[in-house]
Amino acid sequence: MAASHRSQKVADRIKVIVAQLLETKIKDPRLGFVTVTDARVTGDLQQASVFYTVLGDIDQRAATTAALESANGAIRSALGRELGLRITPTLAFFEDGLPESAKALDSLLSKVHELDAEVAALRANATYAGGEDPYKAPRVIDED
Repeated sequence: MAASHRSQKVADRIKVIVAQLLETKIKDPRLGFVTVTDARVTGDLQQASVFYTVLGDIDQRAATTAALESANGAIRSALGRELGLRITPTLAFFEDGLPESAKALDSLLSKVHELDAEVAALRANATYAGGEDPYKAPRVIDED
């Protein structure tokens, strides 16, 4: 079922608020360079999923995940004050797989370009298998 207009607006607002909180209020040294990429809210506005990316290696990603989980309560309470909803949604943080997907797609595209170059090189020296015109010409019957 498609998300309602209200839940989309709340999700967009959650995305902005969480990004601002991570930038200004949360002072955990484990928190790396985080970008909030998306937020999704259930139809009843009781659960929110926040997707993020981290610039760095696996250790920095793990440290950032731990920092976000430890700051979950503070982020949720500040979110409740900002949103003004009757029920503050519970937050779940998920690392976004977009960078890995983009890298995989880029590697596939580069492989396709290499294979296209090979085909173009083979095509340059190719000849027709059946001559220039592989089709048989229709017989011409002389009337004489």
